[in-house]
Formats: sequence, C-alpha cells, structure tokens
Amino acid sequence: MEINEKVADFTLQTDEEKTVSLSDYSGKPVILFFYPRADTPGCTIEACGFRDTFQKLQDAGAVVLGISRDTPRDQAKFKAKFNLPYTLLADVDEKVCNQFGVLKEKNMYGKKVMGIERTTFLIGPDRTLIHIFPKVKPEGHAEEVLALLHEWKHRQK
Repeated sequence: MEINEKVADFTLQTDEEKTVSLSDYSGKPVILFFYPRADTPGCTIEACGFRDTFQKLQDAGAVVLGISRDTPRDQAKFKAKFNLPYTLLADVDEKVCNQFGVLKEKNMYGKKVMGIERTTFLIGPDRTLIHIFPKVKPEGHAEEVLALLHEWKHRQK
C-alpha cells in the first residue's frame, strides 16, 4: 500500500457486533490503528493513548478505529475495561490485516509466529492513504498521529 493510493473499502464486525465499512466514514479522516492483541501491555498503552487524545482527534474531525484479530466479544471486553471511546474492529479472518500488509513473522519465545506488526494508517476523507506509521512504539503514539493530522489539515487549506 502506497501513500496517495486509494484504500479499498472493507467491512468488519465492531465490538458491538455491528457491521461497518471504511466507506461509512467517507468525508472524514480515519485513523486506523492495527494492534497485536486486546488487553496486552503494549496494546493497552496504545489504546489508552488514543483514548486520552480522543477528544482532540475528534475536534480535528478524525474517526479513530482500532483493529486486531480478536473476536468482537474480546474487543468489547477490552473497550469496557479501559473505557475506550472509539470503535474496535474484529478482523478474525485476517482479511483486512492482509489487505494492509500488517501480518509479519515475529519471534515469540523462540518460535516463529505470524502476528500483527503494530502499524497505524492515516486515511483521508476521500479514502486516499495520507501516512503510514510502521513499527509503532505505543508510548506517545496518539500524540504523534494528532500532530501529523494537524499538519495535514493545515496543508489542505
């Protein structure tokens, strides 16, 4: 996936077991952050960072969507436990993970496993890919995304 490329639409189940598509958010920038697993330490830091900057991201007109391979039920538990104000998407069959190329070989306790590499995509209101944040470090990431969103919005004027 390349910058300025049109992002293909996709449809997934939310933490509330509703079906949503990327196209449902047309007209707004979308922050799509992929994380390895709900309620694990790094993912919790990242998700809570987006929670804590959520109002500023909303004020900037953006939609925040978290996505992992967890089930809608696990996503709902994660959302409730940490009071996350945005939608979590369940990509159980890895269709969207594959679309965005975030599944990578990882070393887990000496074993090679395929897992989500923490990656965030900033998608424009017309579904054009604006920016990719690869190999995200959870601490301070939401603020980094907010800064880039403001910079992008400023350039649009």
